[in-house]
Parts: sequence; C-alpha cells; structure tokens
Amino acid sequence: MKRVDDFRLRLGNQELVPIVIGGMGVDISTAELSLEAARLGGIGHISDAMVPTVSDRRFNTKYVRNKLAQYKFNVANPDKSVVKFDLGLLAEATKLHVSRTMEAKRGPGLVFINCMEKLTMNAPKDTLRVRLSAALDAGIDGVTLAAGLHLGTFSLIEDHPRYNDAKLGIIVSSLRALQIFLKKNSRHGRLPDYVVVEGPLAGGHLGFGMDWAKYDLAAIVAEIHAWLVAEKLDIPLIPAGGIFTGSDAANFLEMGAGAVQVATRFTVTHECGLPEDVQQEYFKASEDQIEVNQISPTGYPMRMLKNSPAIGSGIRPNCEAYGYLLDASGNCQYIEAYNREVAAHPEARKVKVFDKTCLCTHMRNFDCWTCGYYTYRLKDTTRKNEDGSYQLLTAEHVFHDYQFSTDGKIALPE
Repeated sequence: MKRVDDFRLRLGNQELVPIVIGGMGVDISTAELSLEAARLGGIGHISDAMVPTVSDRRFNTKYVRNKLAQYKFNVANPDKSVVKFDLGLLAEATKLHVSRTMEAKRGPGLVFINCMEKLTMNAPKDTLRVRLSAALDAGIDGVTLAAGLHLGTFSLIEDHPRYNDAKLGIIVSSLRALQIFLKKNSRHGRLPDYVVVEGPLAGGHLGFGMDWAKYDLAAIVAEIHAWLVAEKLDIPLIPAGGIFTGSDAANFLEMGAGAVQVATRFTVTHECGLPEDVQQEYFKASEDQIEVNQISPTGYPMRMLKNSPAIGSGIRPNCEAYGYLLDASGNCQYIEAYNREVAAHPEARKVKVFDKTCLCTHMRNFDCWTCGYYTYRLKDTTRKNEDGSYQLLTAEHVFHDYQFSTDGKIALPE
C-alpha cells in the first residue's frame, strides 16, 4: 500500500510533501503550527481572521482597545454603521502578523494565509483588498480564498506586483462553485494555482446546507478531477474534511489529488493556539457531542461541540471593539437576534440567544468550539495520563504520522 510520502505536490517549480494544514481562525492555526509544516516540507496556513485582535495578543499592540475607545459612544446603539476599521491600521496589523511569521520560516515548505470573504468588516471590498495586499506585501507564500465564492477577489489584487508570483487558491465544495469562479475570473489573466475541495465532514463553517450528510468528498473530488481533465486544466486538487489517517490521505492521492488538507488532528498539538483546557474537551468529545448548527451570523452551517460556551450565550454585541462580521450597512444577524431577546425580556439582567452567536467575541475567547466530524476519534491518537487527561501531541508527530503511516494505522506518541 502506498503512503503519502510516495507522492509530491508540484506548485510551479517547487516540490512539496503533499500535506497542507488548514487555516483555522482565530489564531488556532498559529504561526508556530504553520512554521512546523513548512519546516517539514509541507504547507501550513495562518489565518487573517480578526488579525488586529491576533496582533494585540501576539505583539502587544493596542488595535482593539483603541478602536473601542474611538467608538465607545456607540456601544448602546443597535445601529453599527458608524463603526469602521481604519484601513491603514488594518494593513499594519496584517503586515506585522505575516512578516513576523515569514521571517521565522525555515525549511523547504510554504506558509499560506487563509482569507475569508465573509469577514466583511463593515466594508467588504475595501477591507478584503487591504488584507490581501498587505499579506502579499509582507511576503506570504500564498493565499487561500475561503468562506465565499470570491467572484471579484482576483480583481482586487491583479495590479499587485506579486499577483503572478504568490500562489493563489480557492476553497470550493462543488464543481458548480469552481466553474462559476473560473468563469468570473477568466478575464484576470491567471488560473488559481490550486483548488481546495472541502467536503461535508470539515470543521467550522461548511459550504453545504443542513443536508450536508447527503454529500461525499470522494465523489465531489472525482467529479471535479474528471472535469478538469476534460477541460485540459492542470490545477492541483486538495481534498479536505474528514481525512483522519495517512491511509485516508494516500487514497485521495492515488485518485489523482495533488495534496490533502488536514486540520482536526492538529487541534490537539502543542503548536495549536487552542488553550489546553479546550484541547482536553476535544479529546473527551463523543460522537453524539458533535453537531452542525446554524448559529453563525454568516449564514453558513457550522460544525462544533454541543457544549461550546458560545451556544446560548446572550453576550452584548462587541462591535465597537471587534465588528468583523458587520456587513456593508453595519448589520449582523447576531445583533438582530440579541436585540429581539432584549425587547422580549425587558426585565432580564441577561438574556439567552440560541439561534445566533456573537462569533467575534466567542472566537476571540476560544469559547466557540468548532471542530471536524472525526473529533471524537482524537482520543485514539494519543495516550491517557495518570490524572485522566490526554497527552498533547507535537505537530511534527502528527505530520509524520500522516506522511509515513500505512494500513489505516495511527502512531501513538512515545
């Protein structure tokens, strides 16, 4: 049986171990995690989700505090249209995060940044352009376009000097989505360098409806691969979602995939940004504790642990400090749900909001425990400590297990 190390991903003139660690925000896919992937010859992602917040945590900047001070007068106002991001400061925060990561890069691999279109930030096009351009300015190896169709994204950066130099990829969950993207962007002089095909078992936001269980990653990948061959388009496909063992990965590579994208097993590594008490919740999770719900203000279904503190939390919207999901008019579905509950319970000191959650605050506080379908299997990838907790892993151990394992086996840590 072949193993992942029998294959290589070719991007331009580079040859890489065909393992990509997905871009989990907010700072769950840390610089340290991405740098390990690059050191080992694969591809790691950082995320630009809430990057001013990440910068404050990592570099002691004061972007969030200063933004809150600027807009504190508006805290009690349900109309958030006035709350804007300073584009110069947004660029500064992005460049700081990316440049520090790239300066520390060692080894033959690459570091990409995951960029979500749904991070609308009260000025969708302007903030997206700034985030992309700043990441390219700071030397990122590649950009993965996520959480949206990105039909106009190439046009935002086609004049950037690194437009044809950096690797640009798109995440899709269907052939139709890829066809629409390629048709819309055909006028911009380049194809994507890779396509991540994210299936229904992925963690976090899903590119499917609540009927996600009807779909199968292998079938979607086979359909897209056949279409690319028929159209004579040489674009590497990177399946993602539910690829839990090296044998799972090798099966996709034998099907013709260029690489695989994995994330769930890296959530319980030392290099991951999740606090250790949350990582233990992932280890302890049973299959029936994992659900797909509709509490995200983005409108996408989201897979997470049922015991996430974010579920049912009626925290006041923190848009003046954060506001990353405000649309162009300053609206957010959580604000609407929160104000509805406040109006329905005028005497309550604190309300419960079950249909939506304040994703900005809870992701920042690691209280929204998004996860992949196979999170319940994480306990089988490690050893139990004497106190009943589970041993954390190293990113190198997990990466090498994907790279070299066979026969569906998972290597336990020493």
